[in-house]
Amino acid sequence: MSVLAKKKIDKKSDRIEVLKTYKLFIGGAFPRTESGRYFKYENNGKLANMCRGSRKDLRNSVVAARKAFGSWAGRSAYNRSQILYRIGEMLEGRRAQFESELMDQGLTKTAAKKEVELSIDRLIYFSGWADKYQQVFSGVNPVSSSHFNFSVYEPTGVVFAFCERKSSLLGLVSAVAPVIASGNTIIALASEDLPLCAITFAEVLNSSDVPGGVVNILTGYSDELLEHAGAHLDINAIFYAAGEKKQLIKLKEIASNNVKRVFDENRNFLKDEGQDPYTILNYCEVKTTWHPIEKIGTAGSGY
Repeated sequence: MSVLAKKKIDKKSDRIEVLKTYKLFIGGAFPRTESGRYFKYENNGKLANMCRGSRKDLRNSVVAARKAFGSWAGRSAYNRSQILYRIGEMLEGRRAQFESELMDQGLTKTAAKKEVELSIDRLIYFSGWADKYQQVFSGVNPVSSSHFNFSVYEPTGVVFAFCERKSSLLGLVSAVAPVIASGNTIIALASEDLPLCAITFAEVLNSSDVPGGVVNILTGYSDELLEHAGAHLDINAIFYAAGEKKQLIKLKEIASNNVKRVFDENRNFLKDEGQDPYTILNYCEVKTTWHPIEKIGTAGSGY
C-alpha cells in the first residue's frame, strides 16, 4: 500500500524517493490487511493507497486488545498518566510531519497547526485526569446498616471507536486518550475521509511506551465494519463520533442484542466541549463494595 501511485525523482539527482507505506496497527505491529484490499485517498491527485480493514482485521484487533487489557488495567493510574504524557511529548517532537500531512489533506497551514496543538494539549489534559478522576468521582455512600459502603470506577474492557470523519488527527486523539486513561484498551477506526494521520499517529504510539494491543488502529469503511463491531461479544462498549445518524441508530439496534453500551460522542472536538473527565466515566463500570464494620453501642458490640 504505497503512498503515491508513481515514483518521485529529484531533478538534481537520480535518487528515487522512499515512499511511505500506510498499513494497519494491530497488537503493536504494522500488518497489511489480511484481505489485500485497499482504497485510494485523493486530494487534487492521488496521495495514498490505504488498507481497507476487513472483518478479520477487526477480529484480530479484538484479540490483541483483550490480551493487553489485563496488564494495562493493572498498571497504576500514575503510570498510565506518564504514558499519556509521553505520547504528547512524542507528538510535539513530530508536529512538523503531522502539519504537513494535514495540509496534504486540504487544511490550511493555520488550521493544521491548530489541530496538532489541540491534539497535543488533549493528551496532556487526559494524562492529568488519569490518576485523579477516581478521587473526584468515587465516593463513600451513607447506609443505614453496619457497613462501610464505597463505590469506585473500573475500566469496562475493550472499546471500539468510530472516529470523527471531519478531522484526521484530533478526532482520533479525542477517542483514544479518555478511553485508555482508565485502563481500557481500544480499537479505533480512523476517519475514512481524512485517514493519513492515523497511521502516523500509530508510529508515535509505538515509540511512547504504550504496550502492544492497548491501542489498535484500522483504516477502512465504517459501513463495512459497523455490524461486526456491534455484534462482537468481546467488545464491551462503542465510542461513536462518525456523525451519521442512520449508522448510529443501526449500531444501537445491533448492540442491544448483546447489551453493549453505545455512546454518541458527536461533538465539536475543536472546542472545549471536546474534552471533559465525564468521557472517561462513560467507559467505566461502577463497583460498589459493602464491608461489615463493628457496631459499638450501650447494648453491647456486634456486627
